[in-house]
Amino acid sequence: MPQIHLDDETVARLDSLRQEDEEYDEIVTELINIYEAEELTLFHSGDEV
Repeated sequence: MPQIHLDDETVARLDSLRQEDEEYDEIVTELINIYEAEELTLFHSGDEV
């Protein structure tokens, strides 16, 4: 599994988004899912004009 290094500011931002004992992997997966959903919404927003 690849390892990434985050600066202190990024870790602080992730900590502010975490709920209770949520793992970093869970919050990053959730953020990726939100990003992908928004990207799909933007990509398809012009299709029905």
